[in-house]
Amino acid sequence: MTLSSPSVPDGRFRPSAFSGEIVPFRTTAFREGHDRIGVHVRLFSPSGDESLHRLLALNDGFDRWETAVAPLEEGVWRFQFEAFADDFATWEHAADLKIAAGVDTAVMREMGAQLFDRAVADKTRPITERRRLENAAVSLRDPDVGDAATLEIVRDPTFAEFFAMRPLTSLMSIGPPSELLVERERAGLGSWYEFFPRSEGARRLNDGTIKSGTFRSATRRLPAVAAMGFDVIYLPPIHPIGRVNRKGRNNTLDPQPGDPGSPWAIGAAEGGHDAVHPDLGTMADFRAFVRSARAEGVEVALDFALQAAPDHPWVTSHPEWFTTLPDGSIAYAENPPKKYQDIYPINFDNDPEGIRAEALRVLRHWIAQGVKIFRVDNPHTKPLQFWEWLIATVSAETPDVVFLAEAFTRPAPLQGLALAGFQQSYTYFTWRNTKLELEGFLTGLALETADFLRPNLFVNTPDILTEYLQYGGRPAYKIRAAIAATGAPTYGVYAGYELYENVARPGSEENIDNEKYEYKVRDWAAAEADGNSLAPYLTQLNEIRRAHPALGQLRNLRVHWSDDDAILVFSKRIGAELSPTGHSDTILVVANVDPHSVRQTMVHLDTRIWGVEPGERFEVEELLTGAHWTWSDHNFVKLDAFTEPVHILHVKESR
Repeated sequence: MTLSSPSVPDGRFRPSAFSGEIVPFRTTAFREGHDRIGVHVRLFSPSGDESLHRLLALNDGFDRWETAVAPLEEGVWRFQFEAFADDFATWEHAADLKIAAGVDTAVMREMGAQLFDRAVADKTRPITERRRLENAAVSLRDPDVGDAATLEIVRDPTFAEFFAMRPLTSLMSIGPPSELLVERERAGLGSWYEFFPRSEGARRLNDGTIKSGTFRSATRRLPAVAAMGFDVIYLPPIHPIGRVNRKGRNNTLDPQPGDPGSPWAIGAAEGGHDAVHPDLGTMADFRAFVRSARAEGVEVALDFALQAAPDHPWVTSHPEWFTTLPDGSIAYAENPPKKYQDIYPINFDNDPEGIRAEALRVLRHWIAQGVKIFRVDNPHTKPLQFWEWLIATVSAETPDVVFLAEAFTRPAPLQGLALAGFQQSYTYFTWRNTKLELEGFLTGLALETADFLRPNLFVNTPDILTEYLQYGGRPAYKIRAAIAATGAPTYGVYAGYELYENVARPGSEENIDNEKYEYKVRDWAAAEADGNSLAPYLTQLNEIRRAHPALGQLRNLRVHWSDDDAILVFSKRIGAELSPTGHSDTILVVANVDPHSVRQTMVHLDTRIWGVEPGERFEVEELLTGAHWTWSDHNFVKLDAFTEPVHILHVKESR
């Protein structure tokens, strides 16, 4: 046996899954000659329960075997593959051929009778099964039983089922022990909504200035977020904001009175990473916000940004944590051509133990306030070993804490962060827009890195307003949301997306009048009343996600074909045996990724994925509009980007 999965590229790390995720267990197994083999995977749950699962041969010419399991218990699972000589399958195959040809019939009958005798001797088999096998052995030894009657025994599917459940094994080969970390459901399944609490409930005063929103006023926005179907509310940093080098509106260097500054410029006289901005309220107010969110069925995620404003308390208490330049100044953060004069990055080389201790202290503080999800800012600019240690330490103390990596970086560091323990990661989704780009991107997530990397497909962020959204108009916002919501179990939006905020600061990929540097006073209700809100569409997407368990899986995505280079087609399916509802579920997504056009073309489906032979017809329901159609493996579609650019189809299976 070799080439097994789930696995990760580096044996130092464990593959991972979330509770209820369908995990394919695969291995390559073969033996010399023509005798048949069987393969099991033996699982040991974190609580010690043992189960045995039979793998099926893929019959692809590569000796690969597979089964799927949906582990529910959280913790570290152990598993081992077992390959064995399948004595019944070997006899069944040889007897079928030889007896039909009249070759060695007496020998074949006696060999079968002896196999059945062995099975009868197994007292763990049900008594009815043993009696059936005993009678078959007697029949095989009866000299008056002809070849036709013998073949009926050989080909009886009941006996094949008996031995599939409890095979007769010999020559057992056991693979090395492996582990699988199963984490809580929210580690891999959920819909995120990001907002700035200072903007929620912010009020414009008579003099034109804006009074900051608070945790209390932001609490009033929670029912609307929950009503849209979001599971996680993500808050940018809520700490005191530095005054030295504070940024003004649109990232300028000349803040005006009343400009609040960037929340990522953390730290001032009022405190650092363990404090809340006094304009937002008190720590008690924050705890009340967390409780209110929980009451709405929403979990709070908090930003964890290891950096400091020039007036952060760390700068005076631990100057060694920063980089001092030859002129005596401290280096500020840069991501050329972007400059962040209001932020000092941490230097992890001078006092790694001190920085580790402080980071752990800060996380413990917020965990004590009720936070169990952290979105980590720019983790790829910090040492990988630091994250491996920090996440492992926190997970050992509080296993249900989830870390999301804001890893907009190269593939190797992005995947390295996932291997080091990050439960989720931002990805390149925001920059994958064409049919060809999305086919490769989604297939890679589903089939290449799913054993250790869980994508969170955010459609936009305060830093990212792509050209696709800037120039694609309202259709682009629908298209991106629909693909994100169906393409992965976890996706997210940043507030303002539902208002189609698409005007960029000239020469940048950021919104003009960016909320990072000022308050945003939005009238959500008025926009929805005027029909100028995407909120109803987002609500519909989240309702579809909750109603269809196929969309809660990552590895089941399969790309299909269309004759148009702008029509993306993919399916997701979950079988009844592993579905939490007990029913199979198949979803087809057909998307016009060109937001400027009306497209009509033929789409071509591999319907065998959901058990329909090519040419057979089946019924589909369009979940966004309620339309019903009869489809086959080749179908005409017309998608108007200006009305409904995406079909989300539920396949009505007969079983």
